[in-house]
Amino acid sequence: MIAIIGLGNPGREYNWTRHNIGFEVIGKLAYDNNINMNKEKYKAIVGEGRIGNEKVLLIQPLTYMNLSGECIRPVCDYYKVDPSECIVAFDDISLEPGKIRIRKKGSAGGHNGIKSIISCLGTDAFPRLKFGVGDKPKQMDLADYVLGRFNSEDEAIVAKELEKACNAIECMVTEGYDAAMNKYNGV
Repeated sequence: MIAIIGLGNPGREYNWTRHNIGFEVIGKLAYDNNINMNKEKYKAIVGEGRIGNEKVLLIQPLTYMNLSGECIRPVCDYYKVDPSECIVAFDDISLEPGKIRIRKKGSAGGHNGIKSIISCLGTDAFPRLKFGVGDKPKQMDLADYVLGRFNSEDEAIVAKELEKACNAIECMVTEGYDAAMNKYNGV
């Protein structure tokens, strides 16, 4: 079983903010693969289903971003999912809007949601899909930027590239991480 976690903040006021792009990825994966996000457990909304022949869990933490690991550890323990079988989708300000990058492991890179997951899982060896939201303007506070909404030009790009991000995750699940990196990194 593979757990696919999309990071974000709970609550409608955060819908389509830069920090919630992981939630948008999970929503589209659920829709595209006919997976009901209908269970609330371990501080998360969870959907069980299949992508290709692989059994998957889709997870949207109900903790705020900075506490994401608090739900992921119990979900992994309950479903007996190894961290290496957890794919985490999240926003990345170092990438242009809509660009994606897949990594098998790595540091938090300053992302507090990833810091929380690394702390709670006790490892940074879990695959991830970084979804670009663009760098903040110099005069703007980082929290205000990531909790803000896309401008109309970036929103159109992000909405279009959401499909590519979901295809990349489906490739990670069905063909493996190396195949997905070769196919989607740098595209």
